[in-house]
Amino acid sequence: MRVVAVVALIALTGCGGEASKPGNLVGAAEETEADPVDDGKADCRIGGAEEWARDCMVERAGEMLTIRHGDGGFRRFRVLADGRGLEAADGAEVAVVKIVGDQQIEVAAGADRYRLPAQIAGGR
Repeated sequence: MRVVAVVALIALTGCGGEASKPGNLVGAAEETEADPVDDGKADCRIGGAEEWARDCMVERAGEMLTIRHGDGGFRRFRVLADGRGLEAADGAEVAVVKIVGDQQIEVAAGADRYRLPAQIAGGR
């Protein structure tokens, strides 16, 4: 059976503040891949970097999702209403989405990689 990822990024903001939902793990000593943090940031590997860093800011405006890099660069994605996840909103590089945890997807565009919280629906 096909697995469908429904991206749940509404709580993410670009101002760097904490999401105001119960159970937020901001400031917790340990984070797990099963429980991603909604703090307005995304784990990312920019330009083929070897290590993941939590320094990309995420902004959501309607169906548009912008992920800003620490160096001033950014990528824009369109949240798809049919539950397939994201697609590149501009540029020549296609966004590839894969499920990497119970509540997380990884989006690849060119040499950049982002891990975002998501609600995963469907069976395997």
